[in-house]
Amino acid sequence: MAGSSRSELGDFLRSRRERLHPETVGLPGGRKRRTPGLKREEVAQLAGIGIDWYVRLEQGRTVSPSAATIDALARALRLDKAEHAHLRELARNADHRAFSRETVPDVLHRMIQGLEHPAYVTGRRWDVLAWNAAAADLFMDFGRLAEADRNVLVYVLTDPGARRIFGASWADEAKRMVAQFRATHDLWADDPAFLELLERLRSKSPEFALWWEAHDIRQVAAGQKLLNHPQKGALRFEYASFQSNDNPALKLVIYTPG
Repeated sequence: MAGSSRSELGDFLRSRRERLHPETVGLPGGRKRRTPGLKREEVAQLAGIGIDWYVRLEQGRTVSPSAATIDALARALRLDKAEHAHLRELARNADHRAFSRETVPDVLHRMIQGLEHPAYVTGRRWDVLAWNAAAADLFMDFGRLAEADRNVLVYVLTDPGARRIFGASWADEAKRMVAQFRATHDLWADDPAFLELLERLRSKSPEFALWWEAHDIRQVAAGQKLLNHPQKGALRFEYASFQSNDNPALKLVIYTPG
């Protein structure tokens, strides 16, 4: 297992263990505990695995849990579908090459430029790689920014304009995005490009630092957004994202009036 995946696997298991109350999983609560959540031996008992094995998992040591073990831990920790899938990904023995910013094929560039409604393309680090005029009008003209600043998370979490356009829903939207990004980040946690982005967000957004520590995981899903455009007023959109067959790291996001 890659070093970053081992470390993030341990951190994720610990965060899920500490959020559970003994009574929630049918264990006696007893006297007030010195630390929050379940004990390691309780998780091991619930999952039907050895305590030493579980401790090694939490410590990020080199072990290769089977699919059955991962499923047992997911049940013991009451993981939802997104969290269970994330645990499986972390447990895979997969090394990555160093991250490099993706490039968007010309045909995809031309396609989004021809769309009437807001559309943009992001990479695995949520860098904004391509966008059309409608997206620039709705959110920001990313072409005016340095390449390093063209990132969805940097925009939403640090730009005052993002807070204005999302209005009262900003905190919910930003927190959801952080949980979605966490699922990708944990697979690239030791990569310099991801470390640089993480430190930038921590230093520029107090909310990010708080939400990041919660280690929440969410899957990307379609939905609706109510936005407050500075000239056009309240706008309601439906949005969905699509992976590119040429490069699955590329994600096309399209907004349509809803």
